[in-house]
Amino acid sequence: MTRKHPFRPADLDGDRLALYRSITEGPRAQGPRLFDLVSDDGVLLGPFNEFLLRPALGDALQRVGAAVRYAGSLGGRAREMAILVVAAHWDSAFERTAHEAVGRAAGLTDAELAAIAAGAPLDLDDPDEAAVLRLTRALVTGDVNDATWAACVPPLDRETVFELTTLVGYYATLALQMRVFRG
Repeated sequence: MTRKHPFRPADLDGDRLALYRSITEGPRAQGPRLFDLVSDDGVLLGPFNEFLLRPALGDALQRVGAAVRYAGSLGGRAREMAILVVAAHWDSAFERTAHEAVGRAAGLTDAELAAIAAGAPLDLDDPDEAAVLRLTRALVTGDVNDATWAACVPPLDRETVFELTTLVGYYATLALQMRVFRG
């Protein structure tokens, strides 16, 4: 039994078609295309195809993702480091491939990308980036203890920590869904 049902654009209507268009014509489709959103036959790639299973839920989820990526306060490098920590923890190939490309465009070096993928120490000059990396690694492995909190807040403020925890939860959800549906 196949776990993934590819939704082709010609077969969509109503809420599914509206969600498809929101994903393919919204902020993810603007600017440079650093990774593909759709296959050659128009099927959504990565986690997005399964969003169409329950359009109301899928739309809410894709709006959270768009807010995290395009309306947050995290700098591009810090945001992509956090996403890549989640991708490495969940062994999410789609997110790793897509966000390594976005990370390179945001200024991450190949050495930094390799260290993030391996969970290796990474000496960062920017205190906010270092705090994001440390906090994200703590989040994906269980909890933020008092020592980690004290080391990360400041330089991060509570609003940024809220944004970061939302990002980690969102990308962990995507990784879980892709693992279940073999996306």
